[in-house]
Amino acid sequence: KANMAAACMRRLGKVGRCFLETRSGTISYLLGNVGARGSRRAYSTGEPGFRSKLLTSVRAGAGSALGCAFLLGGGLGLYQTVKLSVQQHLADEDRKVSGDGLKLTLYQYKTCPFCSKVRAFLDYYGLEYDIVEVNPVMRQEIKWSSYRKVPILMVDGELQLNDSSVIISSIRTFMTNKEKKMSDIVRCYPEMKSLNERGKEVMEYNNKYWLMLSEAETGALYPEKGMQKEEMKWRQWADDWLVHLISPNVYRTTGEALASFDYIVREGKFGTVEGFFAKYVGAAAMFIISKRLKSRHNLQDDVRQDLYKAVNDWVAAVGKSRKFMGGDQPNLADLAVFGVLRVMEGLEAFDDMMKNTKVKFWYRRMERATLNHEGQSQSPSNH
Repeated sequence: KANMAAACMRRLGKVGRCFLETRSGTISYLLGNVGARGSRRAYSTGEPGFRSKLLTSVRAGAGSALGCAFLLGGGLGLYQTVKLSVQQHLADEDRKVSGDGLKLTLYQYKTCPFCSKVRAFLDYYGLEYDIVEVNPVMRQEIKWSSYRKVPILMVDGELQLNDSSVIISSIRTFMTNKEKKMSDIVRCYPEMKSLNERGKEVMEYNNKYWLMLSEAETGALYPEKGMQKEEMKWRQWADDWLVHLISPNVYRTTGEALASFDYIVREGKFGTVEGFFAKYVGAAAMFIISKRLKSRHNLQDDVRQDLYKAVNDWVAAVGKSRKFMGGDQPNLADLAVFGVLRVMEGLEAFDDMMKNTKVKFWYRRMERATLNHEGQSQSPSNH
């Protein structure tokens, strides 16, 4: 763009000089005739040479004016072109910093709390991404993957990120660390197979709550002592405790189970027959499973009380003096907790939570922050 603008400026400059130097060109001639006719009407004088002097003056003045106009127009055109070029360059740099230079595709179940966490993160930072809704029965959309859970985030169509916390930590690291490639960052979160409390083999990821930053970058992102540890603690709390309170609460009664599966079928990717069986058979199955989950996680008979306590514990940790746990802006813990709680919206459990806890004001602030992509304009040093 700059080269084209310079060439255009050079051409306009030549045209301008031609007008300044020409005394007998076509345009000058026409202006001269107009000036002559005007002089005959305006001046009735018989003084020899007066008319010729006037015409010479008009021609010279008109030529100079047009030449200056062309030069001025060329200068303004160049200025606007360079200005737009600089603005585009700055926008490109901003995209590099914010991470939205990546092509992201999220494979998800819309009503999954772990998928909701990732969407909350991407939405808050204004990162563009495509969504592929996965059929939870057949899962044909991820048949190409040996990892059979969601969320899965594909980066630039080649790099696969698994596990919601790994996805969030990796992308946030990339947004902040200007030296590492995405593929190098992912290697910092190695997969490890382990056995859970039921003896089932599960995949775990080391360091998944850590951001892989330099000391200077860490200091800029977490300017106050204890901020990083606090964020990591509550991110893990959202995964290890809060998320396990969702199913027992949304499937607490047969009526709530039916309402929940009606929502899941409506928002998910089901065929007509699949949707029918999912709604009624799935609701009955999850009602039974929720009772087992209550026992496994040592929940009270009234599981709402565990939900209320957990949410109020979170609000107390944020405190009265902060808008968010991250201060004036949400941090990764805010986004994780919000993402988990958001999947209950429209259900009885959500309405009860909003009425019987102190979470409402924080939740509405988070809602606005993600909806308006408020993290998009923040540089890493502002977090």
